Amino acid sequence: MSAFTASLGFASPAAIAIAALILRITLGGLVLAHAYLKFFIFTPAGAAGYFASLGVPGWFAYVTIAVETVGGIALILGIQTSLVALALIPVLLGAAILAHGPNGFWFTNPNGGWEFPAFWAVTLLVQALLGGGALAMWK
Repeated sequence: MSAFTASLGFASPAAIAIAALILRITLGGLVLAHAYLKFFIFTPAGAAGYFASLGVPGWFAYVTIAVETVGGIALILGIQTSLVALALIPVLLGAAILAHGPNGFWFTNPNGGWEFPAFWAVTLLVQALLGGGALAMWK
């Protein structure tokens, strides 16, 4: 840590705990938004059809919606943060490989490339390593 960052309090245990909190709430909100999208916009039946079109059993869409809903809430509340973050990584890697992989890297490509879901998977790994941070209910 440089003298400059130390003078600002960066990388202190308190700053790391706050950073983990901010990341946790942000990731939880994004995961919940994806569950919302599948449930209210695409509908569960529509999501199941899309999963089937990718060669994944349609029922897996319902599992994904449930995992995203429970996982998002757990992240926001800070319940078993590291375990939940690790459990969500396969969901994002599946999206990166199956849904977005054929579209190329850039997320601005038609139908979105794998750039964003891959980055999101990495942020979940970082969250798992950091833990729940400040105000976590159950670390």
